[in-house]
Amino acid sequence: MTSDLAAVAAELSVMVAADHEAARHANSDDPAEQLAWRRLTAQHADRLGEIMDAIGWPTVELVGEDAARAAWLIAQHADRQLDVQRRALRLMERAVADGAASPRDLAFLRDRTLVNEGRRQIYGTQIAGVKDGSPVPWPCEEPERMDARRAEVGIPPFAEYVAQFQLKD
Repeated sequence: MTSDLAAVAAELSVMVAADHEAARHANSDDPAEQLAWRRLTAQHADRLGEIMDAIGWPTVELVGEDAARAAWLIAQHADRQLDVQRRALRLMERAVADGAASPRDLAFLRDRTLVNEGRRQIYGTQIAGVKDGSPVPWPCEEPERMDARRAEVGIPPFAEYVAQFQLKD
């Protein structure tokens, strides 16, 4: 890894650490905390756009596993910057086709982008909320085929996936 790519990897790692720290405020009742979350994700999305300009999709081969995963998470959280999210999706699609990125991560990003566009998701990875203690997904294309599509990309069946979100008594 060249020193420039090592610097990008280090920066992505710092960004994702800040993302994890601030994520607890994403659904806060405090508007100032929500605003801080939005500002952080917007700054990160802007920087990810610059990184994509410079190197394309930050693959494991380019920046290492942790930084590649960080780039994906930053793209996931770029909800208010659909241009960045769509671009990350396109670049990640190419990387997956080349065997350089995770089909599972691509499925999550595809669903997130579709939901942000107001469209139906494909894999059922995005949860709209909780009703009677059970997670409710955003609408999904062909829900009867959802688990088969999930299996194709290495995501557990929907029932198993949402069990981790179940509210405990």
